Amino acid sequence: MKDFLHSWKVRTGLAILCLYGLFAIFGPGLDALLGLDPHAIDYTAIQQPPSTAHWLGTTTGGEDVLAQLLVGTRGSITVGLIAGTISTAIAVLVGVIGTFAGGHADGFANFLTNLFLVVPVFPLILVVAGYLQGGGVLMIGLLIGFFGWPGGARTLRAQTLSLRRRDFIMAMRMLGERRWRLVWVEAMPHLAGWISAMFLHAVVGAVLAEAGLAFLGITSPDAVSWGTMIQQANQQSALLRGMWWWFVPPGACIALLGLAAGLVNFGIDEIANPRLKAARRSLVRQVDRRAGAAARPAPTPAAPRTQEVPS
Repeated sequence: MKDFLHSWKVRTGLAILCLYGLFAIFGPGLDALLGLDPHAIDYTAIQQPPSTAHWLGTTTGGEDVLAQLLVGTRGSITVGLIAGTISTAIAVLVGVIGTFAGGHADGFANFLTNLFLVVPVFPLILVVAGYLQGGGVLMIGLLIGFFGWPGGARTLRAQTLSLRRRDFIMAMRMLGERRWRLVWVEAMPHLAGWISAMFLHAVVGAVLAEAGLAFLGITSPDAVSWGTMIQQANQQSALLRGMWWWFVPPGACIALLGLAAGLVNFGIDEIANPRLKAARRSLVRQVDRRAGAAARPAPTPAAPRTQEVPS
């Protein structure tokens, strides 16, 4: 853990993720504390750019963009966490436990993974979400999580097959170790980095998928999220009106979430793959040597010796 937190990338990424978590938990309360209401209409400040009264401006209906952004953070993060948890759990169940089970269970798990990989996931989610329109944030998160696991399961299956053939796993099996203990005690610590990175990737992917569904109008009209903000801005031609303060903040929040997850993934990769850590240290040493050589003063050439010629 100390090595994990030693990287500035991990610290920066975790700080951003924690900030999002705080906004998701306390966002509506912060709205009330600041006297903001995402549904209140200020008829004196319609289509107003950022000002002291409205820090992120207002919409064409006079609604405060900051209030919508704080409430929308909870909706988007909730979708990401629900979908990420479900898809990661299914991927671990199919990719790891199914592979260690072997036999017909492994064959069925592999068949199920290949079947879902060839299914066009987003159009399928689009159809089901359109049929269940009005289900809200929970339903969207469940749908995205249920259809978003095959890629992670395939990756975990490949890693588990390699891990199952290692000497210490073979030795434990020969000693009669129980299968569930092999999975949870011996294999899972080696796969923790992959699973953590997969979870972060699933969360960001779910937020992007929810934004895409909201942009197409397939989410509940009562739900507030970053995607619904972008969809409403598009409906009201905010880009043509020059109302950048309406669509840029939710888009920047989505991009910043992806950046934070990527930074944390860099730290996970360095722990899971020691070669990356060694390469980074070697690069730092090379840079330090070059910087030291550049800062070292060049030696002054010695004056040429004069030889006396005998007369």
